[in-house]
Amino acid sequence: MGYCVRVLGTSDEPLPVELLRAVIDEFGLAATVNCETEDQTNWKQLILSHSDGTEIALIERGLVREGSLATAELSEFDEEIAKCHPKSAVEWLRAFFPKVRVIYAFQLLSGTDHKNGWDILGTIKALIGSIAPSIFQADSEGFSNKDGDHILWQFSESVDGAWSMAVLDGSKWIQYEMDLGNQNHREAFFRGEVPDGVIPSE
Repeated sequence: MGYCVRVLGTSDEPLPVELLRAVIDEFGLAATVNCETEDQTNWKQLILSHSDGTEIALIERGLVREGSLATAELSEFDEEIAKCHPKSAVEWLRAFFPKVRVIYAFQLLSGTDHKNGWDILGTIKALIGSIAPSIFQADSEGFSNKDGDHILWQFSESVDGAWSMAVLDGSKWIQYEMDLGNQNHREAFFRGEVPDGVIPSE
């Protein structure tokens, strides 16, 4: 499988294709969702495309069941984050994982970088994440909390740019914007702290 972003949701209630299409219409997005099976409710795989046919993402829906691929994926995540930072986020994620009932994996295709592909992808991802308490994951980046703020570092050393982050203060997430390439910012984040001189968001 290629590069993926994921929604880890706490509800395994079916997600009708018609709901996704309704949101596309509501936001006036030039996009389509195609399901190749007759069951438009308990689907396992969809293709999200631009209206010109350029494919944006393959969306796979995996239920967390004994012996399922989604269950194996959760176990892999649990192992992968063991040595990640900050440790407070690792502990929070490990407490959240047992609540996960479904994983929506978005395999990014060429249409993501075509026209407004990222906006279309983000709208559908946000919709799925809003159905029930959910967290987000991106390959080679890490995990985000239920608000979409990044909470666990799995970036490469060469990463830079501004990014929306959050660290735990007790049971409360403190959100702020971090310069990913700033070593002092990184070290503070690894400790689970807001970097000196950075003002948290309201």
